[in-house]
Amino acid sequence: MPRLSVVIATKDRKRFLETALASLEQQVIAEPFEVIVVDNGSSDGTQEVIERFSGLIPVRGVREDEPNRGLARNRGVAVARGEIVVFCDDDVVLPHDWLATHLRAHEESNGEAFAVTGPIINVPSYDDRPLPTPKNFSRAFFCTCNVSVPRAKLEEVGGFDETFDLYGWEDTELGARLRDAGVQRRFIWRAFLWHIKPPDAETLDAQLRRAAEKGRMAARYVRKRPSRDAILATGAFAINRWKGRLLTPAPVRALLAGALEAGRVPRFLEGFVRAQLLDGVYLSEMEREFRSMP
Repeated sequence: MPRLSVVIATKDRKRFLETALASLEQQVIAEPFEVIVVDNGSSDGTQEVIERFSGLIPVRGVREDEPNRGLARNRGVAVARGEIVVFCDDDVVLPHDWLATHLRAHEESNGEAFAVTGPIINVPSYDDRPLPTPKNFSRAFFCTCNVSVPRAKLEEVGGFDETFDLYGWEDTELGARLRDAGVQRRFIWRAFLWHIKPPDAETLDAQLRRAAEKGRMAARYVRKRPSRDAILATGAFAINRWKGRLLTPAPVRALLAGALEAGRVPRFLEGFVRAQLLDGVYLSEMEREFRSMP
């Protein structure tokens, strides 16, 4: 039986998935592991990639057509056989000792249950392989790009909440329940990975869509867990919500979006303007979701 089950959810990202599976093939680890790829409704030949790698590493494919990250990962956990479940994204490259580092952190836990995380190093291409620096430290308790946790604990708390059916906060919400169940956090510097973020994939439209979905899921998270931590993490506190209403109302957001799309923003201001627009969209969608809730 495998000690570790790596769960990857993916959709229409065959090129990314191929590289992620190739780096899992190159892992140096004495203990057996398995890889479960949950195809969340792909139409780009993802299944063929899974089948090709099945002859190289113990990888299985699971199909889940409903677009829902939490649901997809729950499907992966449901068929996992390892005592430790390791989550990563499809657009990552893993150092050769990544799995061994995660496993060692759990073996050193003295019987305690831990969510083990490590640095996520965002890079623009597969050729960039910097080592982690202090800026890569994260206080996030549970981020599915790079985290491992005992499978028994995932099952104990019921896995991901599948009502978080858009982008964002489903892993944070699960992490909060794991923490309530006594799971502790270990941040291991050696458990780092490279997260590929090509500039041409980070279009304004894609960023706006994610910001809107994340805002709606933030409201859902706060409504489910109206704690101080959740309110601070999502930015749902009063001053921030008023800031969104006052500084980035709909006409201002439209003006900023138009200026960015037309290339009328000076380069030295582009990052600032984009950040203001995305923050405004996030906050406005969060407010809209709050108002729609009973």
